[in-house]
Amino acid sequence: MIDQVRILLLSPEIIVQTWRSARKSIKGLTESEVRTALRAFDPLWSELFPAEQARIVELLVERVDVRTDRVDIKLRIAGVSSLVGELTGHADPKRDAA
Repeated sequence: MIDQVRILLLSPEIIVQTWRSARKSIKGLTESEVRTALRAFDPLWSELFPAEQARIVELLVERVDVRTDRVDIKLRIAGVSSLVGELTGHADPKRDAA
């Protein structure tokens, strides 16, 4: 499943949706920064502890539908935006205020 999530994260549609969502709370964030952050996620993944990997999957994946001929994965764009904020070093003001 992780390979499918990785492919989804790097799709142009997800990059643009993530950028549109994240720029609301991360001033000055560019689409290029989002793309770079999502690409940087791939080599980082194998370095994470299993508990952190599980936290990130829960943050990113809203729903998984397993069918006989395919697997459909619905991502949480807000979760992807949060991950981009962490990867780019931008704090999420809403989360930090809590």
